[in-house]
Amino acid sequence: MLSTVTAKGQITIPADIRNRFKIQPNDRVDFFVDDERIVITPVKTLKQLRGVVASVATGGIAGEREEAKRTVAARIADESL
Repeated sequence: MLSTVTAKGQITIPADIRNRFKIQPNDRVDFFVDDERIVITPVKTLKQLRGVVASVATGGIAGEREEAKRTVAARIADESL
């Protein structure tokens, strides 16, 4: 796909690519130079990444927090022996 650079150095990302990578207005992209190529990568915010990784525990975040507390408490108890 071709895009023309404007006098201000701007380009338009073709709609097919924006749709495929879910690039919305005001999203950020990163430019990376790889030898003679320019690679453009969408940058996701923490808010956009929320929910990408499934929770391991069934109790949600509160359950995971409690499990982490128990694990740390057990580790501290073992270290004090």
